Amino acid sequence: MKIGPAIAVGATLALFASPSAAHFVLLEPASWLKSDEYGNPQKLGPCGGTSDDPGTPTGAVTAVAGGSLLSVRVSERVYHPGHFRIALSVLDRSELPPDPEDVTRQGPHGPISVSGKVEQNPKPPILVDGLWDHHVRIPNQEFATQVKLPNINCDRCSLQVIQFMEQHAVNPDGRFTYHHCADLRISADPALPIDTAWPGQK
Repeated sequence: MKIGPAIAVGATLALFASPSAAHFVLLEPASWLKSDEYGNPQKLGPCGGTSDDPGTPTGAVTAVAGGSLLSVRVSERVYHPGHFRIALSVLDRSELPPDPEDVTRQGPHGPISVSGKVEQNPKPPILVDGLWDHHVRIPNQEFATQVKLPNINCDRCSLQVIQFMEQHAVNPDGRFTYHHCADLRISADPALPIDTAWPGQK
């Protein structure tokens, strides 16, 4: 599994949940959308909501230093096998990558996901891919990592955290992926060079 600059750890909490579909909550940094105990609404890319419910913004913006380690924590409230990916947009959310390319098999009612593509050598806008790959049911599992941010300036970057679900039927809004985002205000560390690989940086 390729996790780039991240350090991943796992923890568990004892709470049982239905296996019918995956749902996760973005615990840290603060989500840009209000969500229920299961993280809904989260089906629609790139940052959550659904076709019927775009969600209610929280207005939360987390101030961070460029080149620093950012703590990211999620709780999988309803289990499904699969992996996570973390990406960052700088100027606009249209910079966020498309959902992972999927491999499927035919199920009784349509395609079922088998796997999602993982970028083995992540480049901007992807920070980490293939993260928290898991195939064992642990109720209400919590995952945490630290991701190194690029040394850039941006008033409102969007940190995107997605989960690709294996063995899942097609979701009309998100196919096999659930989505969360957090808005960040990144201030470059003047002692470090600017990461010019990111949009709008000189």
